[in-house]
Amino acid sequence: MSTVNFEEIKTKFINSDLDEKIRIYTSTEGLSVEQFRELLKYYPIQYLSKLEKALG
Repeated sequence: MSTVNFEEIKTKFINSDLDEKIRIYTSTEGLSVEQFRELLKYYPIQYLSKLEKALG
């Protein structure tokens, strides 16, 4: 089992376009609730419905 490097994931998330942010957020496993919340700080809030739909 590989360890999750959150800082690496966060950096990639910050530098990604919207579709890639959604892919990272919905497909990354092993993060804590706090880490998922941290990623949301870097997600454009006006597109939150698109993320919610992807999580659906």
